[in-house]
Amino acid sequence: MTDSLIIGAMVRTLGAYPSGWRYAGAHRTPQTDAEILRRVAEEGEAAGLDYLFFGDWLATGPDLEFRDPYLLARIDPVSAVLFLAGVTSRIGLIATVNTTYADPYATARSLASLDVLTGGRAGINLVTGAEPRAAGNHGRDAHADNESRYDRAEEFVAALRGLWDSWSEDAWIADAERGVLIDPDGLRATDLRGRQVRVTGPLNIARPPQGRIPIVHAGTSPRSRALAATEADLALIAAPHIDDAVATRRALRDIARRSGRDPQTLKVIAPVLPVVADTDADAQRIVQTLLTLVPLADHDHAGRVAFPVNRSVDALADALGVAADDPLRAAAFDTAVTADEAGRLGAAGDALIERLARTAGLRVGAADLAVTWRHLVAAHAVPAAFVVGDASTIADHFETWRDRGAADGFNVLSAFQPAQFEAFARSAAPELRRRGLLGRGDGLESPTLRDRLTGLRPVTTHDAS
Repeated sequence: MTDSLIIGAMVRTLGAYPSGWRYAGAHRTPQTDAEILRRVAEEGEAAGLDYLFFGDWLATGPDLEFRDPYLLARIDPVSAVLFLAGVTSRIGLIATVNTTYADPYATARSLASLDVLTGGRAGINLVTGAEPRAAGNHGRDAHADNESRYDRAEEFVAALRGLWDSWSEDAWIADAERGVLIDPDGLRATDLRGRQVRVTGPLNIARPPQGRIPIVHAGTSPRSRALAATEADLALIAAPHIDDAVATRRALRDIARRSGRDPQTLKVIAPVLPVVADTDADAQRIVQTLLTLVPLADHDHAGRVAFPVNRSVDALADALGVAADDPLRAAAFDTAVTADEAGRLGAAGDALIERLARTAGLRVGAADLAVTWRHLVAAHAVPAAFVVGDASTIADHFETWRDRGAADGFNVLSAFQPAQFEAFARSAAPELRRRGLLGRGDGLESPTLRDRLTGLRPVTTHDAS
């Protein structure tokens, strides 16, 4: 069990790649998200994944259509996990809450309720917000600065834990013969009076089965990393390269150690976007299609609101430092890139071409799988850390990252739904299980999410004192 990975799914119903919704057969209508959510939950649970993870974004606008279409319209994450609580029985359910705008008492109550209703499968991802438009949606003139947001987040965590500790483990007596329902000394107020968060408590719901619900946090700023390293059970990182991930994981655990925490209790989770098929070549063809479906700056999108400025050959040339008078700037999207033109794209261009060869099987000068300017512009404008191949190739990636100490687990993203998630769940997941990389809850009777993540039940505030 100690060598297995923590593997969950980061659920985006419109797909995690911006053109994924255009893929043949892909889900593309938010009004029918319930069908996809149910389908993903059933597949994930059958595959033995540890959790389903739901992010959030507290605003919308036309600029998201081409950049992050999955953010345009999405189910509230707490509503999503409550919906899936009734159609699942084993998989963990992690919802995102923005501490900048949420109420700590309501948050503690809703997540404790989820934990009770699911027998200990709730998790919470705490974010501080990065969308300025969210301020207006919550009656504020401006989004708070980074330091203020993290000051509040730290107090928010203290409030959650204090509220979840309202009931002692043995406070509920329920002795019908004596007529004694509770031990009143086992029900305690929280009485937190911080600079930004105040809550009296106690919480009016039974103690969560997990004691304290597992906390997830992600971020790159010093305050964010400090919060993740000292308070979170899972720290989500954004590190597309294995060396960066190794360094980030080591840095987070160093912070945890210096804070007096056992660094082994902090689990570092990396994102992964696997494109899975029966063969590596089949998977590469899926990436080829996704690249050709990325909207570029042609006549179909001229004048569209907030269309990205980086989706043209000229913009790519600017980014790669190509001379202003180089005729390749006028190249048509669907013409092949020649060896001479590729040689004028510099080191960054070489890296881009190498990435296309690895993920899409495309090569400059190839007769049948030639790199076109459309491929280059799309790959540069919409970068993605694809892991492409059959089940064995995907499992090799997971195993290498584990063995190098780059991550304790992965958040699996799917380029489009439902076919790509089903391919991972039905093909890659069994191979991961065969290698002992998946299955942290195996052998445990009714494992909670905390059992799957760390196996450690925290001591309550009151018991510790």
